[in-house]
Amino acid sequence: MSGMQRICVFTGSNHGVREDYRLAAAAFGRLLAEEGIGLVYGGAAVGLMGTVADAAMAAGGEVIGVIPQALVEHEVAHPALADLRIVGSMHERKALMAELSDGFVAMPGGIGTFEEIFEIWTWAQLGSHAKPCGLLNIAGYYDKLLEFLEHSVAEAFLKPGHLGVLQVANTPGDMLASLRDYVPAGETKWIARSER
Repeated sequence: MSGMQRICVFTGSNHGVREDYRLAAAAFGRLLAEEGIGLVYGGAAVGLMGTVADAAMAAGGEVIGVIPQALVEHEVAHPALADLRIVGSMHERKALMAELSDGFVAMPGGIGTFEEIFEIWTWAQLGSHAKPCGLLNIAGYYDKLLEFLEHSVAEAFLKPGHLGVLQVANTPGDMLASLRDYVPAGETKWIARSER
């Protein structure tokens, strides 16, 4: 995946309580721009979403925001975006973000962020795409989730290979390197029908 042109970032519309989250969002946005990789994100000006976009734009990067009309009307759309795609629903938003992107990263966020990374990871598990998916685990934010996912493997609800699709890194630089080095496993959810 060394030829990545755009990475989609899922992250919070809040900043969270740790300054580490904001600093990492700014660093990741800046890194993408410096590496010539476009940012695709949810189009908001608020929270970590706004931080990652502002940093990418300040460093001269391409930034594409995708936002449902309902959120535009609540005035959270980023006013400085040169490329803001307005869609009709959250489903359309996620589909367009997936189409535009060559990889996906979840930074700290809430249930919207969780839902977005889990859906795109599920699509990879089902063989709908072979793009890398990652968790940028700033300040251990996702440690307990990763423990739970290991529990899911131990309880035979998640195959180790499918867990391995989700790349995990603690710094923006390591995350980008992991996405670039990603090689799809080739195993999809429905290959081994006899195990059902």
